[in-house]
Amino acid sequence: MKAHHDQHFLTDPQAVDRIADLADVNGKHVLEVGPGNGALTRALLDRGAIVHAVELDGHLCEELADRFSDKIATGKLTVQHGDATRCELPLFEMVVSNLPYSVSSKITFRLLDIGFKEAVLMYQSEFADRMVAPAGTRDCGRLSIMVQTFAAVQKCFRLPPNCFTPRPQVHSTVVKIFPREQPLFPINDRHRYADVVRALFSHRRKTVRNCLKGSGGMLEPEWVKRVISVLPEEILRSRPQELYLEDFATIANMA
Repeated sequence: MKAHHDQHFLTDPQAVDRIADLADVNGKHVLEVGPGNGALTRALLDRGAIVHAVELDGHLCEELADRFSDKIATGKLTVQHGDATRCELPLFEMVVSNLPYSVSSKITFRLLDIGFKEAVLMYQSEFADRMVAPAGTRDCGRLSIMVQTFAAVQKCFRLPPNCFTPRPQVHSTVVKIFPREQPLFPINDRHRYADVVRALFSHRRKTVRNCLKGSGGMLEPEWVKRVISVLPEEILRSRPQELYLEDFATIANMA
């Protein structure tokens, strides 16, 4: 199979098995985004998963349908041609995927919005590092805050470029994500919280006060004025990456 759409096929059998063994998928409905050559798909099926594969490349969908025709016939596998960042997704309990690097953020945010019990996902290592960067540190960003607010993340292991075809120019990291039953801090409006985090990190070198003032169409101007008038000066003069997680909740929860 030929790689398309920023895909690097996972071809190392040991790496495939390590990923597939990270979660108990037996009897579970598992979403796989970007199945590519079907190596991970096969491993999940062998472990008893009911796999719902979503693939952007139509040619790969056809090849997967041919390769796994017996599994499709028995209802163990569905292959959907579509863009997982926007298409309607089937019902699922878990996610196990080697995500295309270029859409890692979009898919991760979407999955957190939809909800799931557990995910095993492979990312570019730099992306995974940012995902777990603690609030208040230089590497902290929108990704760090959003993921850590709504989920616990565990880095599992790194994979070198030679595990893939074609070889990427970077290492990859496999992580496990466990959504929290409740956010770390009370959040009145999840959508406003997401907008606040996005607005602040759109100008991460500016102070919170100036980020809010320059939030453009992301936040309502009248709401911004009220928030700036009542927020503690300590928060207003800080930069976004210097805030603690609870500070973002404090800002977003302002009436």
